[in-house]
Amino acid sequence: MKKSFVIINKELKSYFLSPIAYLVLTFFLLISGFVFYIVLAEAVKNLTLNPYFNEPINVPSLIISTFGGFVGTLFLFLGPLITMGVYADERKKKTLELLLTSPIRDGELILGKYFSGLIFILILLLASYLNVLILFYVSKPDLLPTLGAFLGLILFAASLVSLGNFVSSLTENQIVAAIITFILFLILWFFDIFTRESTTGWRGVLGYLSPLKHLQTLQRGVINLYDIVYFLSFISFFLFLTYRSIESLKWRS
Repeated sequence: MKKSFVIINKELKSYFLSPIAYLVLTFFLLISGFVFYIVLAEAVKNLTLNPYFNEPINVPSLIISTFGGFVGTLFLFLGPLITMGVYADERKKKTLELLLTSPIRDGELILGKYFSGLIFILILLLASYLNVLILFYVSKPDLLPTLGAFLGLILFAASLVSLGNFVSSLTENQIVAAIITFILFLILWFFDIFTRESTTGWRGVLGYLSPLKHLQTLQRGVINLYDIVYFLSFISFFLFLTYRSIESLKWRS
């Protein structure tokens, strides 16, 4: 595992030595901060117009849940941009062959690149959730929905990174990798919506495959093994596919 940490260190340095990382971080924080302000202002407006608005529900928890849903949607767009060059850029520069012939094992390489991308996204997530600390300072949000929303976003981001890494291993073109990753995850994202009106036996299967359904459950504060197993299975599946993709490249080179 030491070699995986070397890869993680190398990849994170490459992220933060590039101006793109700072542009993504700045853009993400500006947009998330603006949306948090809009959500907060809307809640205050509703409280002013309806003094009974705060009786049946916990308003701070509603704000956190709404904000978490937006952050998840933003990850849907930023995730492919972060993962598109993980392998595609290495393939284009012909440096991936050097890595594959080095003493680093394929599994160590894959985990190193995977966790470096995940850590970068988690940095974005933690930075955006500094806004949520304001609510804990001025009010008392329910802790369980807050933890559920945060856990859901971590698992969602981890799933998106695993899919993006796999797609990046299939092509030398970063733009193609980003577009395919976005389309594939968008299809999975809307599986649950597409099948709500369906009466066929596929409804339950497609609904289960949708990350949106599991993310929404966690953001309501319902933390159960069912949703956690889904995300962990999703991550493991695409890491396995990435391993097989890299293995095939190794034999062809």
